[in-house]
Amino acid sequence: MRLTVAGLQTAGSPGDVDANLAELDGAAGAALARGADLLVTPEMFVTGYDIGDRLGELTSRELLSEVCALARRRGIALLVGLPETEAGAVYNTVALVDADGSVIAQHRKSHLYGELDREWYSPGLDSVTVVDFRGVRLGLMICYDVEFPENVRAAALAGAHALLVPTAQMVPFTFVADVVIRTRAWENQLYVAYVNHVGTERATTYVGRSSIVGPDAEVIDRLDDETGLILGTVDTEVVAAAHRDNPYLVDRRPGLYSSIVRDLSRE
Repeated sequence: MRLTVAGLQTAGSPGDVDANLAELDGAAGAALARGADLLVTPEMFVTGYDIGDRLGELTSRELLSEVCALARRRGIALLVGLPETEAGAVYNTVALVDADGSVIAQHRKSHLYGELDREWYSPGLDSVTVVDFRGVRLGLMICYDVEFPENVRAAALAGAHALLVPTAQMVPFTFVADVVIRTRAWENQLYVAYVNHVGTERATTYVGRSSIVGPDAEVIDRLDDETGLILGTVDTEVVAAAHRDNPYLVDRRPGLYSSIVRDLSRE
């Protein structure tokens, strides 16, 4: 099976939901015209990521419903970053919405980065969310989540063909976008779509460098620091061949790895 994925790299309009939804609408049309089945946005795209106390007022709006209506109107699936509230807690979430406007899956960021995340969000409980979509098994995670190899290995062991990672990667961590993402793809034999912001929000300057990487660690498409779309096709047969050629998953020796579950924060 094959699935064509587009990623929107953009500065967006921090704190302006209407402007961001309008940009998403235009990007959805452009992605569809280029043959994409699914469009991925950066982390927290609908509201902006580093927007301070503006976040509280924006969570009262029915953001996911508006995204679902947009997907249905355009006829393309979307993976969109937005805040989610439940029982008084706020989560940094991505929602996978099908082209008919139905919500297929949501993933809450499980590994919070620094005070910027911890001040505003509660952590999710899942290392990765894995979902079957049009014959392709997708893993969903957010930004810092992908920097933990345990998370990505969990996605691969769950059978993910591709990992979709909306991110808000900032200066000085350019090497994560340039090197770590390719490594994650190679060591797990899966595609990785890493979709970032550009520009600046308050004190946060983003590095851009969105990319789609194949299971062989080769970059299929990427951008530097400009606004635009990246595009790549996930092919499940390529993933199967990569597993045969590079048998990390079957050559693992799980019995040797018990020490990685030590909780160093309690020592």
